[in-house]
Amino acid sequence: MSKSIGRNLIHLVFSTKLHEPLITDELNPTLFAYLTGAARGIDCPAIIVGGVADHVHMLFALNKTVALCKAVEEIKKSSSKWAKQYRGRANIYWQNGYGAFSVSPQNVPRVTAYIANQERHHVNQTVMDEVRWLLHRAGEEYDEGFWE
Repeated sequence: MSKSIGRNLIHLVFSTKLHEPLITDELNPTLFAYLTGAARGIDCPAIIVGGVADHVHMLFALNKTVALCKAVEEIKKSSSKWAKQYRGRANIYWQNGYGAFSVSPQNVPRVTAYIANQERHHVNQTVMDEVRWLLHRAGEEYDEGFWE
């Protein structure tokens, strides 16, 4: 093969520091638009960005030349910096960790709908419940220190 090809779809989940509800209803659409642009800026186009007051979900295509940890670092770093310059100077600080899960192309519609409906999911489900569920689906053990 003379060319390198790859399509890695990633469902990324990351939280505000100490799970504080820092993503207000006013900030939410602008922040999510910024995150979409930040992903595009590192050549990792976002399919959807969503979340609630204390965490974000992104589904994006990881560029074959970008390491996942570098993509996450850039997205979180640039969005935190942007938020500090936003009108009202939103102080968004992200937790160090994150969850990243591969998504098959067949599951994109289901994951997209899941991310789009975050508000509804969190009426009856805590973030911790969601993380446990995501880890279980990925075949991973839940570590109590994961989301601290």
